Amino acid sequence: MEEGGLSAEVIRKAFAATEEGFVHLVKQAMGSRPQIASVGTCCLFGAVSRGTLYVANLGDSRAVLGRRGRDGGVVAERLSTDHNVAVEEVRKEVEALHPDDAHIVMCCRGVWRIKGIIQVSRSIGDVYLKKPEIRQAKYFPVFLKRPVISAEPSIVVRKLRPEDLFLIFASDGLWEQLSDEDAVNIVSRSPRAGVAKRLVDAALVEAARKKEMRRNELHDVPRGLRRQFHDDITVVVVYLDQHSSSRSTHNVVSSHSTAPPLDIFSALDHPSSSLDEYTS
Repeated sequence: MEEGGLSAEVIRKAFAATEEGFVHLVKQAMGSRPQIASVGTCCLFGAVSRGTLYVANLGDSRAVLGRRGRDGGVVAERLSTDHNVAVEEVRKEVEALHPDDAHIVMCCRGVWRIKGIIQVSRSIGDVYLKKPEIRQAKYFPVFLKRPVISAEPSIVVRKLRPEDLFLIFASDGLWEQLSDEDAVNIVSRSPRAGVAKRLVDAALVEAARKKEMRRNELHDVPRGLRRQFHDDITVVVVYLDQHSSSRSTHNVVSSHSTAPPLDIFSALDHPSSSLDEYTS
């Protein structure tokens, strides 16, 4: 972190450095592993510094804040931007950047994709869609005049408020099944311990329902085929306790700090793959 603390510019530089480092790796490895040029990932970042919340993202992972509403209920506030061309606004943004390419965004089997290949318009990696010179027709049969996706993050800077209760960070696999409001309601009504797993379970129940299956039947679908039913789901829940003088014997905080517990759970293509829950 640069002198002076966290800022949007510091975050932007960190994203740029990460992208630059990966591009360098790709260029070094292209000779022996050309497929590495098609490797990419979404990135979702969150931090609290001096009472200010910073959220930055590339791709379609999402950060949602749960806060106390005026009526006493809990309200969902989305803090990130979904860089996915399934969103009309994002589609128009991409089309505006490529007015000379009538096929920059294509609908393939009911799904909008850039060049018929990828849904997200921003990512770390996916170098073959950013560097026209990194192209081998054998592996990447797409011709580019210019980059078609970017690594420029969307950044939100927001002062924390007394009514802010918790944050949900999750991959798109959760949000394909649950709305922001559904997720916030589940967290607000559940015990803290294991709350991320509850979100994942709720998403899997909904994914099964859409396929007219039961949750346990979905669990039995073999590895590899699960992606036809739901995308990977990773969830992190962070509780914001700004005004607590203490959380527990393991957590002693000042009145201006943010104390979790922080809960993580991940449901990947393999039904038994999960991360241990923990508090800090």
